[in-house]
Amino acid sequence: MTIEVTLLTRRECPFCRDAERILERLVGEFDLRVRSVDIDSDDGRRLAAQGGLLFPPAILVDGEAFSYGRPSEKKLRRDLERRALQQPGSLAAG
Repeated sequence: MTIEVTLLTRRECPFCRDAERILERLVGEFDLRVRSVDIDSDDGRRLAAQGGLLFPPAILVDGEAFSYGRPSEKKLRRDLERRALQQPGSLAAG
């Protein structure tokens, strides 16, 4: 089953590009569908408010707030591994 990841970004955000690179690496290891949304758009503001995400980059995993600010690849990888193992018939890559 595909894990949905939403990345809230902003133009000129130095850590947003880092978050994009992390997700590009993880897409090769996990069954992810990644969507980027400008945090200043209507949809971005709504998602940020719902998740209590204060500033970009902000990450939602399967609709749940995961983090905001400088991303931790290690923390995100652990969460994705946990989610992959919880899916029936799925194995985490590794």
